[in-house]
Amino acid sequence: MAGKKAVTARLRPGAEGSGDPTRERVLAAAFAVFRKRGFSDATTLEIARRAQVSKRELYALFGSKQAMLAACIRARASRMRQPLELAAPVPGRGEAVAATLVELGSSILRVACHPDVLAVHRLAIAETERAPAIARTLDSNGREANHAALAAWLAKAQAQGLIGAGDPAAIAAHFLALLWGGLLIQLLLRVREAPTPDEIEARARAATEAVLTLYAPPRARH
Repeated sequence: MAGKKAVTARLRPGAEGSGDPTRERVLAAAFAVFRKRGFSDATTLEIARRAQVSKRELYALFGSKQAMLAACIRARASRMRQPLELAAPVPGRGEAVAATLVELGSSILRVACHPDVLAVHRLAIAETERAPAIARTLDSNGREANHAALAAWLAKAQAQGLIGAGDPAAIAAHFLALLWGGLLIQLLLRVREAPTPDEIEARARAATEAVLTLYAPPRARH
């Protein structure tokens, strides 16, 4: 069916780069069932049928429904962090820090503002009472993982003298807060449209400029 193919195409990154078509199919099917039934009412049998695999195969790939959801979230969070993984801070290249932060901010917003990612957030909110593990999974594999990766990268930049003094975790939190503002809440409440590519880049640049002004290297303050 066309709808099923579209969902599969959108969720290919959920396979975490495994290149395993069966794994990709299971993740696509799981996400479709979660959206249709809710996490608590989704069954592994329905997921297996939609993915056209046996329950034995399904459990061989993922031990639980939560593991399937976590895999989708991890893959998307990993895509957000790619700019950090591709660019190490280089001594004497302060402009590269700014470019990487802009790219990172843009990547986070592009991925997180996608309808499928917003759907996961709404699912976590809707299932708070029955399945609080969803929110924990979303937070630990998404927000926490991104924050930790950014903090580690900022610590390396500090060691190269490219960022001023301060707790890297606090600087990372400051950057992400400036990047998002109230955008996520507005999107979840459907009171505004997703940001355009130009707005995404503008938000990323503004957050970067603000943070690098507040935490400028000592030599840049004089």
